[in-house]
Amino acid sequence: MQTPHRYPVIYNPKARSQKGGRMLRFLMSHAGRFALYATNHAGEAQELAARFAAKGEPVVIAAGGDGTLNEVVRGLAGTNTVLGVLPAGTMNVFAREMGIPYDSLDRALQVIDQGFMHEVDLFAANGSPFVQMAGIGFDAMVIEETTWESKKMLGPLAYLLAAVKVLGEKPPRLEVICADGRREEGVAVLAGNGSLYGGQFKFFPSANNHDSKLDVLVYKEAGYRLVLDSLRGLAFGGIDLVASTSYFQAEEFTVKSDREVPVEVDGELIGRFSEVRFAETENRLRVLAPEEAVVGGFADAVKSLLPWTRRPVELQTSRST
Repeated sequence: MQTPHRYPVIYNPKARSQKGGRMLRFLMSHAGRFALYATNHAGEAQELAARFAAKGEPVVIAAGGDGTLNEVVRGLAGTNTVLGVLPAGTMNVFAREMGIPYDSLDRALQVIDQGFMHEVDLFAANGSPFVQMAGIGFDAMVIEETTWESKKMLGPLAYLLAAVKVLGEKPPRLEVICADGRREEGVAVLAGNGSLYGGQFKFFPSANNHDSKLDVLVYKEAGYRLVLDSLRGLAFGGIDLVASTSYFQAEEFTVKSDREVPVEVDGELIGRFSEVRFAETENRLRVLAPEEAVVGGFADAVKSLLPWTRRPVELQTSRST
């Protein structure tokens, strides 16, 4: 009898959070369905994913948080291999965006088994691919300040404490230069391929991750005004409605800074730069997700005010062009 094909699963065995422990127990309890590949150093998930894709593996699963997911996405960029997601991180932003159950690994595996595929835009910041969002300035500075130990102890609260510290620092001066000639100035920039930021907050109400555009949010003022305007925008139906921000869509743009500032993609720092170029990659990313996304929590509450759509692509029957 032929042995059933097992999904290759890339995971971080050193994840020590409660969710990480549940993930390891889940993987071991389903060991007959998976070929498990543990990572031992930064970048190894990307290397493994690229190796599987080069061998023609149809599906590769990223098991863990947004960090593991980002590395696997980088490894699969430009290939035909489809991404499966078993979310077990702190935020699981992309899983939430795609409607993948982030609170049940069993249901997330069911989504993978159902085999419904979406093709989503894949952008890059200075050559680093990202599927959900990227940030220059404030939010990347918060990520840079947030230690692994604090995330383990405090969870999302660790980011809030880091934000309070960053608010007192002098902001950079940023200029956004779009391919169509548009120019904007500000102190922080967020670029969304999907609608969600930081978990369940709908920062990018017009975002559509298959329209070959990024939704760009430029903050004009720093300090506590930045945070207060973000909260006000969410409360009243969109940050694009706040006077101290500029919100627009762009296919390609460059951000120049008066000094080197941290840059993050999908919640992972890629370094400090004085100039960052954003552009779409040649190929879309293929992802296994529910045919109809169900987004929970805060996002559900604002869904009627800020509608967004997704055009799914079936794995076996059709493909986006």
